[in-house]
Amino acid sequence: MTNQSTIHKLIEMRFTALADAFRNQLNDPKMKDVPFEDRFGMLVDIEYSNRKNNRLKRLIKQAGFEQSDAVIMDINYTSGRKLNKELIHRLATCEYITEHRNLFITGATGSGKTYMACAFGMEACKQYYTTKYVRLPDLLLDLEMARNDREYRRALSKYTNPMLLILDEWLLLKPTENERKDIFELLSLRRKRSSTIFCAQYKSEGWYEQLGGDGSPLADAILDRIVHDAYKINIEPIDQSKDISMREVYGLDKRLSE
Repeated sequence: MTNQSTIHKLIEMRFTALADAFRNQLNDPKMKDVPFEDRFGMLVDIEYSNRKNNRLKRLIKQAGFEQSDAVIMDINYTSGRKLNKELIHRLATCEYITEHRNLFITGATGSGKTYMACAFGMEACKQYYTTKYVRLPDLLLDLEMARNDREYRRALSKYTNPMLLILDEWLLLKPTENERKDIFELLSLRRKRSSTIFCAQYKSEGWYEQLGGDGSPLADAILDRIVHDAYKINIEPIDQSKDISMREVYGLDKRLSE
């Protein structure tokens, strides 16, 4: 068997990184003095790393992050906002996902909720957890359209299956009765088997009324499935005079660059 034939077979089996590394070894005179076991180990390491990197890229792409460049290390702690750095670093380990616990990130518009949530999502991808980012209004619209097309269960699975679901703009608008039923179904299926990050403009104490309050039997049921043992990060200004938008800090406000 010729070396070229071996390379072709590796490519056919989709071991492309290994094939390239093998070709490089053949062209490197120094490799002739390296023991076979060491050379083989180098080839396996290259193929292994390549597959892990490709898997990570797929997870990030499938997550559909609003801000795919968000990084935990770039979270700004000097912008005049109160942040629990120790808690944020602990959550970045993704321990809350293994515990199947939720995370509430609350704060005013421009406080950096979405950036922080996407940064946590990126850390989840790096640990190879399936992750999905979606705005709640888009999710509810997707489920409504799927119901009309008799594809409801398939559409619902897109949001129930990921180990980490990021729900942005959580309860920004009051959901209808049918939408509350969809929310209840989704969160019931995710309970105690996965984690959800909720990004909202106000603290969880105000969610009951937004879900219909005493006028909706689902309000208590929904909150019962997400509130217990949830971690909470409330982004609030320490000094209003020094409070600046995180969109400006992270360069996300297009108007500022015009």
